[in-house]
Amino acid sequence: MGALDGIKVLDFGQFVAGPLTGMLLADQGADVVKIDPPEGPCWDTPANSTWNRGKRSIVLDLKDLSDVERAQALIASADVLLENFRPGVMDRLGLGAEAAASANPRLVYCSIPGFASDDPRAAIPAWEGIVAAATTNFRGPLFGAGNGLPIYTAIPIASSFAAFESAVSIAMALGVRERDGVGQRIEVLMFDAMFAAFSRQRIHNADPPPPALGSTWSGQFECKDGRWVMFGSANSNFREFVEAAGIASWDEEGLIDWERLARDPGLAAEQRRRTVELFKTRTAQQWEDDIAIAGSECAVCRASAEWLDHTHARESKMVIEVQDPKFGKMLQPGVNPRLSGTPGEVRGPAPALDQHRDEVLSEANGGSQPAPVENIDDTLRSALDGVRVLDLCIILAGPTCGRTLAEFGADVIKIDDPNRGPTIASHNTVNRGKRSILLDLKKEEGRDVFWRLLEDADVVVQNNRKGRIEALGLGYDEVRKRKSDIVYASLNAYGHIGPWAERPGHEQFAQATTGMQARFGGDGQPQLQPHPINDFSTGLLGAYGVALALLHRKRTGEGQHVDGALAYTAMTLQSAIVQDYDGKTWDEPRG
Repeated sequence: MGALDGIKVLDFGQFVAGPLTGMLLADQGADVVKIDPPEGPCWDTPANSTWNRGKRSIVLDLKDLSDVERAQALIASADVLLENFRPGVMDRLGLGAEAAASANPRLVYCSIPGFASDDPRAAIPAWEGIVAAATTNFRGPLFGAGNGLPIYTAIPIASSFAAFESAVSIAMALGVRERDGVGQRIEVLMFDAMFAAFSRQRIHNADPPPPALGSTWSGQFECKDGRWVMFGSANSNFREFVEAAGIASWDEEGLIDWERLARDPGLAAEQRRRTVELFKTRTAQQWEDDIAIAGSECAVCRASAEWLDHTHARESKMVIEVQDPKFGKMLQPGVNPRLSGTPGEVRGPAPALDQHRDEVLSEANGGSQPAPVENIDDTLRSALDGVRVLDLCIILAGPTCGRTLAEFGADVIKIDDPNRGPTIASHNTVNRGKRSILLDLKKEEGRDVFWRLLEDADVVVQNNRKGRIEALGLGYDEVRKRKSDIVYASLNAYGHIGPWAERPGHEQFAQATTGMQARFGGDGQPQLQPHPINDFSTGLLGAYGVALALLHRKRTGEGQHVDGALAYTAMTLQSAIVQDYDGKTWDEPRG
């Protein structure tokens, strides 16, 4: 069962953004009809086996009037239309948003062009690289590269973020339709969506911030076996790492005193030199295992092919096996996000071209539709008007989920820990549009206030690793005892099932373990992607899960748990690349 069961989607999308959006809807239960031209998909790639899974397929020649009429009949009985042509193309075909709304007032019409219709570049074919160039994504120096050359990434960031924002918007629009009876038009520009991938605040003409405490300890380190790990010191278990690494004697020299290291560049350089040598004393896998036992953060910088067969990737179902008719047994990214009551599923492999023509066309209904809502201005209000959210999150992914819900009209109350210090990185970006309160949830008084706030809440969002929030008595099971219809979203690094569910982690560790760093670094040292793309997109997909859960609650009165993770999203972001099958050649661009 999926939250979108009974929703029919017409997917005219091509390349990445449209088909990926259709996949996100199909995985959550929608009946997605993929409409291709007679020559087949515009990009012939194995990734189509992922993006088109669970869909039905027909071929329509939109240059042929009879096929245009067939498309119009399909539109009359659809719930969602999805297209990513350049502005004006669907209008010229007689299939634009205005014509579609006239035939079907309840239709949710989603366009994903590269540039807006009033942009001078509107007529440019907006390939991924064009949008990336136009949005500074290739600007190396801005993100710390030293040679001034443009920097390419094989991950289609603009297309993926446009798909994520489209899925969120469609789910929100379906909720509005359930509430008010009206469809609407959505436009998500790839150009605009790209900025969501690097929306960390930048203050112009400001002095650069000082290095973070402990920053000399974090980064990629080469190990005894020549492999690399990503290590991070930014959690409360750093002391346990010191003991596990056998370097407690460094205390006497000040090499573990973060404040002293920040004041003394010479000492910091010596600490870094010794740390580089320290990591060469054990293999990468030994470091990952030993640091995990210590409760700190470390991940081997794997290639994607390794991660696809990793125990946690398989047991957590962020990697699934699909029997594809073209490629045979194929490993693909799993369903993202996951919902406890309406879990969704991959309902089948990608279909053959035009496989479902007769049955789909037999369902076309050119008959009457419900009349448009009169006085529509009286119904206009935000998608989440009246929805209250308690946001317990820190850093980027969780707060981005809350921010997205606020942008759609929710009343989001940001609950921060008064012990975290006077400043929070990126606060002005990820917490805009929210209200704020400081509560120490480790104390009974703070929890008492939380429970009072919960009485009027619809959604709780938290991003602790598994077990941490439960230890405070604020996990999903406890919360739903007091509020049975609550929608409770949990976002973390590695998900909530599988052997790594309780491991700490941040953006860079999801990049490391799933192959992003190895691909971006090429044959040399692994390198971070230029933006925290897992963080921001996990926030968007968390909001997608919440919107789906609220839609289901409107229909049934039932709440549920939403599970999202940085590593789930790392696989979705790499969906153009990370299929594996017999005969696969890992030949995508690297470095």
